[in-house]
Amino acid sequence: MRIKTFACDGCGRCAPYCPVGAILPEPNGAYSIKEDECVECGVCLRSAGCPHGCFTVTPSPWPRSLRSLFSNPLVEHRDTRVPGRGTEEMKTNDVTARFLPGQIGLMIEVGRPALGARLRDVERITMALARIGIEIHPCNPLRGLIEDPKSGRLFPEVLEEKVLSVIVECIIAEDRLHAVLDTIRRTARGLRSVCTVGLIRRFEDPHGIASGESPREWARRQALPVAPNGKVNLAMGRAPLPTVSLCDALAGRVSASAGADLREQS
Repeated sequence: MRIKTFACDGCGRCAPYCPVGAILPEPNGAYSIKEDECVECGVCLRSAGCPHGCFTVTPSPWPRSLRSLFSNPLVEHRDTRVPGRGTEEMKTNDVTARFLPGQIGLMIEVGRPALGARLRDVERITMALARIGIEIHPCNPLRGLIEDPKSGRLFPEVLEEKVLSVIVECIIAEDRLHAVLDTIRRTARGLRSVCTVGLIRRFEDPHGIASGESPREWARRQALPVAPNGKVNLAMGRAPLPTVSLCDALAGRVSASAGADLREQS
């Protein structure tokens, strides 16, 4: 995204709309976009209402093309067919069945509006998880950016790309929860961004009553602050409980093609 500075009258109405503060005034009074900080989310173009039409979309080559894939809610990931950050997230699990009974779904969101995140910070999370044997879920779009799943290392050319946020998703066993949360907590101290952890489990009772402890209780036992803003999705339908999730059934195809598809999108 760029601003045609020759047409800008310096009204500044666009600057507050940028979620990462990348729109700044120039000495001549016109505004411009600090390209290294811009996450290509498109908010300025869609919402600021520039009276002179100064915003222009510029083609983004690889790896900069990743910025809009993880920041613009209208851009669809080719591999997952999901706009935004490329994942339907854990909140749709009653329909997508990505996490089955007996499994814990783990979500780590790195970055937030007003801050964003470099993929180098995301790599710190994926490598820390890999050291304790936790791999990224095969249907998570981040999987296509991981050069070595065993180490969690991302392709080096993507590390300095900045995005609004990335959602890292994994499946973990309940008896490993303490070690995983402890690893995330220690790793988060070295990040230049912020991260939020989400936990999910499916209702094991067909009438919708969960057995055992809830994710909220797990987090509290680990002395983690719990935000009272859980989400329940209604009127979405409910998928039968399969023995293997659709995502896992397609895992081989997804993990093999994700990296190539991301490059083709650029």
